Amino acid sequence: MFILVLLLWALPGWAQAPDPEVTLDQLRQQVETMQKGLANPDPEADLLAWRSSALAAQTQAQKMADDLEPKRSSVQARLAELGKPPTDKKETPDIATLRSQLDKNSNALDAQVKLAGLVAVEAEQLADQISVQRRAQFQTELGHRTASILAPAFWSELRDNYAADAGRLGALAGELLQALRAASVGVWGGMAAALVLLVLLRRKAEALLLHVATTRIPHGRLRRSLFAVVRIVLSVLAWGLVAVIVRSGLEWRADLSPLPHALLVRSLGLACFGGYVVGLGRALLAADRHSWRLPALPDTVATGLAWFPLVFAIITTAGWLVERLYALVNASLATTVALNCILALLLGISMVIAVGRGERLRRLLDRGPDADRVPPRPLWLAVLAALVWLVLVGSVVALLLGYVALGGFMVRQLAWTAIVASTTYLLLVLIDDVCMGWLAANNPASMPAGAWRMRDQAAVLVSGVGRALVALVALTSVLSPFGDGPPELLNRATQFSDGLAIGEVQVRPTALLLAIVVLVVGLSCVRLLKRWLVDQLLPTTNLDAGMQMSTSSLFGYAGGVLVVALALSAVGIGLERVAWVASALSVGIGFGLQAVVQNFVSGLILLAERPVKVGDWVVLGTVEGDIRRINVRATEIQMSDRSTVIVPNSEFITKTVRNITHASPLGLVQIKLPMPLDTDVEQVRALMLAAFQDHTEVQASPAPSVALDGIDNGKLVFNATAYVGSPRMSYGVRSDVLFEVLRRLREAKLPMSNPSTMVLREVPLQPAPGEGEKAG
Repeated sequence: MFILVLLLWALPGWAQAPDPEVTLDQLRQQVETMQKGLANPDPEADLLAWRSSALAAQTQAQKMADDLEPKRSSVQARLAELGKPPTDKKETPDIATLRSQLDKNSNALDAQVKLAGLVAVEAEQLADQISVQRRAQFQTELGHRTASILAPAFWSELRDNYAADAGRLGALAGELLQALRAASVGVWGGMAAALVLLVLLRRKAEALLLHVATTRIPHGRLRRSLFAVVRIVLSVLAWGLVAVIVRSGLEWRADLSPLPHALLVRSLGLACFGGYVVGLGRALLAADRHSWRLPALPDTVATGLAWFPLVFAIITTAGWLVERLYALVNASLATTVALNCILALLLGISMVIAVGRGERLRRLLDRGPDADRVPPRPLWLAVLAALVWLVLVGSVVALLLGYVALGGFMVRQLAWTAIVASTTYLLLVLIDDVCMGWLAANNPASMPAGAWRMRDQAAVLVSGVGRALVALVALTSVLSPFGDGPPELLNRATQFSDGLAIGEVQVRPTALLLAIVVLVVGLSCVRLLKRWLVDQLLPTTNLDAGMQMSTSSLFGYAGGVLVVALALSAVGIGLERVAWVASALSVGIGFGLQAVVQNFVSGLILLAERPVKVGDWVVLGTVEGDIRRINVRATEIQMSDRSTVIVPNSEFITKTVRNITHASPLGLVQIKLPMPLDTDVEQVRALMLAAFQDHTEVQASPAPSVALDGIDNGKLVFNATAYVGSPRMSYGVRSDVLFEVLRRLREAKLPMSNPSTMVLREVPLQPAPGEGEKAG
C-alpha cells in the first residue's frame, strides 16, 4: 500500500513534466506553412534554407518520437503488470486510481509518439519535394542569360541599383566604422600584440612539431603525413584566432546590433575554412620542404604554385563573405548576379593562371637537361588535366557571355571538387601510413610467424575499410546536388546514423560497428583460449596428442559459431530470424550442398568417436599414410613420398578403413632365412638372436625369438621375429638385422642360401613426427 501511495504521489508530478505537444504543434505548423509556400513557389525563395528547415524539423520530430517511446513502453509495462481489471469483484480505490492514471498517460504518450512520427514523415516528404523543385529551378537558372560583363548594359544596371544597395549597406558599414572608432589605442595595441604573438607562436609550434616528427616518429611516409596534418591544424587555428581577435576588438566596447554580429559570427567560420584551404595547399605542395612532400610533384612546379593556396583561399572566403553580406542586407537581384559573376570570374581566372603555370613548368622540365629524371605523366592525369582545362575555359566563356548561373556553378563545383579531392588524398595517405606504420609488424624477425602475419592482415584490413569510408564520404560530398552546403551534409550524416531499414531489421552504423567489434574481439578471445588449451591445459591431461587436437578443433568451431551468433545479435538479427534462412538453405543443401554437409557431419563424427585420429597410419583403398590433420570437411594424409592426399571425411565413415596404429604402438620385424639341412641349427639360432638383441631399436619385451619353421625344398627355414617401437621402423630395422646376420654367417663360415622375402606384420603404433616410410 505504501508503494501505491508513492506512485500516486509521483505520477502527477511526472505528468506535469514539459509537454511535447506544444513543440509538435509548432513543428507541424512550420511544415504546413512550407507546404503551402511550396504550392505557390516564389522564384526568389531560398529553397535551400527551406529544405534545411524541413530536415531540421524531421530530425527534431524523430528525436522526440525516440525519446517518448521508452516512456510509453514503461507505462504499458506497468499496465501489463497490473493486468486486466477483475470482472467478479471491484478493485481497491488505490489500484483503480493508479490504473486510470496509467491509462491516461499511455493514451497521451501514444498520441504524442504517433504525432511525432507523422510530423517526421511529412517533413521528410517536404524535403524531397523541395529537392525536386530545387533541381527544376536550378536547371532553369542554368539556362538563364543576363547581360555580359563586357557589355555596357551590365554596368549600367549595376549603377542603377547601386544607390538602393548602398543605402542598405550604409547602416551596416556605419555601425562597423563606429565600432572601429570606439576601440581605444590600448585595444588596437593589444590586437596588434596578439597578432604578432600569434605569428611567432605559430612559427615556434611548427618548428617544434617538425623536430618532434623528425626525432620521435620512425622514418617513412608516416612522419610526412602527420606533419602535413599538423600544418593544416596550425593554419586553421591561426586564421580562426585572427578572426577572433578582430571580432573581440570590434565588440570590445561597442554593442553591435544583430546584423553586424551575425556577419562577424559567420566570418569566423569562413576564416577557419580559409585557413584550412591555405594549410591544405601548403602541406601538399611543401615548397619550403621538398623532402616532406607527399604527392610526386617536381620541385619547380611546387615552388611555382606556392602562391596559389593563399590567393585561392582569399578569393573563396571573400566571395562567400560578400555573398553572405548581400544576403543579410537583402541586396537587389541585379547586384547579386553581378557580384556572383565577378567573384566567379576572379576565381576562374586564378585557377586558369595556376593550371597554366603548372603546365608550362612541367613542359619546361620535360625539355630541360634533367628530363630523364622526371617521371612521365600517367594517361589518367593527362585526361584529368584536359577536363580541368575544358571546365575552366567553358566557365569563363559562360561568365563572359552572360550565363552567370552556369559559369558560376562550373567554376565553384570545380573548386569544391579540388578541395575535396585534396582532402581525400591526404586522408587516404594518412590512414594507410598510420595502419602500416603502427599496426603492421615493423620487425617480423622478433615476433612469431603467426603474430606478425596477423598484424599485417589486420593493418591491411583496417586501412582498406578506412580508405573506403573516406572515398565514400568524398564521393557523396562532390556529388551532392547543386551545391549542398556543410549544414545539409551534416544533417544527412545525422540521418545516416539513424540506420537503414532492411525489411524488419534496422541496421544502424553504431550497431554494425559494435557487431564488428564483437566479432573481432570474440574471435581473438576464442583464438587465445584455444592456444591456452593447446599449450597449457590439455598437456596436463591424460589425452593423447590426437585427442588434444580434436578437442581444440571442436572448441574452435563451437566458439566461432557462438561469436558469429553474438555479432548477429549486436546488429539486431536474432537467431530466430535466421531460421527462415536455414529453411531456405535446406532446399539447396538437398541438391547442391549435400556432399558438403555430409563431409561436415562426418568430420564431427571423426572428432567425436575418433575411429581415426591425428598421427594414425591408415590404409584407405590405394591411399596409405599418416593422418596429419582432420579438418571440418576433409582429412589430410601424408604419403610415404611426403606428398599429401586430401580425403573427404565421408570416406572414413562409409568405407572400410585399415587403421594400422589403432591398438598398439609396436611394429613387428620378421625374417625367414633358408639354410642347408646340415646346418648347425643351435649356432644359427644363437647368431640370429644375438643380431636382434644387439640392435638398439629392438624391444627387450616382448623378447626376440627364433623358431624353426620347417623344411622347404630341402632347406631348413628359420623364422625370426622381434618387436620395435613403431611399424615405421620395421623396414629399416629388418634391413640392418639382415645385413648383420649375413655378416655373422660369413664370419662363422656357415653355409648360406639366398634369403627369402621378409614378411612384415604391421601392428598399431603411436606415430613419430617426420616418419612416414612404408613398411615392406
